[in-house]
Amino acid sequence: MLFAIIMTAETRQDHRAQVLFHVLGLSCLGGAIFLQVLVFTDILTNGYFMAVERNPTILSFEVLLTAFSLIYFVYIYQRFIRSIR
Repeated sequence: MLFAIIMTAETRQDHRAQVLFHVLGLSCLGGAIFLQVLVFTDILTNGYFMAVERNPTILSFEVLLTAFSLIYFVYIYQRFIRSIR
């Protein structure tokens, strides 16, 4: 009985971690798409786009989010390709 309760708790934690992983990944991808729309809109209206980030904390956080987004995209892409076979 105790083993079943422990296994159920571990399964719930695994499920929560998996949901959190997908929520963060999809949020990063959605944010990236939104930012690309803003950049292309600025390019169409001004003819150029220039962005400068001087805060190293924000810059490193953006780089980490970009890396996570890339890893998540590769993970989802591989999962999709494997489901086709």
